[in-house]
Amino acid sequence: MVDRPPCRPETIAARLDGYLCGDTGAIVPPIHPSSTYARDAAYAQVGGRGYSRDDNPTYLQAEALLARLEGGSAAMLFASGMAAIAALFQAMAPGDHVVCSRDMYFGTGKLLRELLIPWGLDCEMVDTTDLDALRAAVRPGVTRLVFVETPANPIWSVTDIAAAAAIAHAAGALLAVDNTSASPALCRPIAHGADLVVHSATKYLNGHSDVVAGAVVTAADGPLWQRIGRIRFLAGPVLGPFEAWLLLRGMRTLFVRVRAASASAQRIAARFDGHPAVAQICYPGLPGFPGHAIAARQMEGGFGGMLSLRLAGGRAAALHAIARVRIFIRATSLGGVESLIEHRATIEKEDGTVPDDLLRLSIGIEAVEDLIADLEQALAG
Repeated sequence: MVDRPPCRPETIAARLDGYLCGDTGAIVPPIHPSSTYARDAAYAQVGGRGYSRDDNPTYLQAEALLARLEGGSAAMLFASGMAAIAALFQAMAPGDHVVCSRDMYFGTGKLLRELLIPWGLDCEMVDTTDLDALRAAVRPGVTRLVFVETPANPIWSVTDIAAAAAIAHAAGALLAVDNTSASPALCRPIAHGADLVVHSATKYLNGHSDVVAGAVVTAADGPLWQRIGRIRFLAGPVLGPFEAWLLLRGMRTLFVRVRAASASAQRIAARFDGHPAVAQICYPGLPGFPGHAIAARQMEGGFGGMLSLRLAGGRAAALHAIARVRIFIRATSLGGVESLIEHRATIEKEDGTVPDDLLRLSIGIEAVEDLIADLEQALAG
């Protein structure tokens, strides 16, 4: 490492927090694929490491960078976003009470309902955009964790992080925020009072649709953080070194990618707001969208690259439009450089609650004029 002058997060990301190999002058860090490490004649660890399930230089570097970008004290990588979220909830004990956003990624809800609630987690799902409802759900001295996703996939509702943190802390609970859709390029929940941040690092942090990864970041060390670390070590949901290296590469361009996608999403939302084929646009950047003022307060540099269109013609119109796109790719995911579109109700099937007239768009870094033209011709059919 070289000396690090004070820098903004954009510089920290682009320069990998000042990385420079002192031996070779290389500006790109190596991949360390070794699964195990040698010991000396006294059986002491030569480099302070024993096995890559516990730590590996490649993912330790990615963790350190992510922790700095989120303003946290430490980060842990996981094999997927779902593995990261599962470890967070598994760090609770059976019978512990947690309060979660009612609006959240479909897979998180399924994890809670199908595995963790039957295991013994006492989970209450509420509309966390309604602070009175959140306050009523939190039990002082009993609730251990409040978990919110904001903006919430796929309707992009906005929870006030600072207010949620105050409610959680007043009850003796911690606040965890799923920051996948905003990323630290737009929002740093820890700065607003959150104790933990989770990511599907598959999405914006990597940004190239070629890694499946997850992460948890903590504001400070503590018993829950230590428990999450033990779960990762004992259960082994770790990320491979090559995937960690790709994630590190992706984070170098995080700010330019996310802000470019956000600027395009803003233009697309404004263009189709009031379009005769569109009944509603779900996007926090629109002044008339519920939660816009809160999003403007806790997001910086844009309102995200994700938006959803609810079509006036219902399910049939949504399926017709998605069949006509030429530039948008019909695929499930988000946060890559390519623009994706999907009919969420088809993906979630009978287990979901998403409206069947909704199309979810992940805006990439293509020319926004091409994306607008593609949507115009698809909706005109």
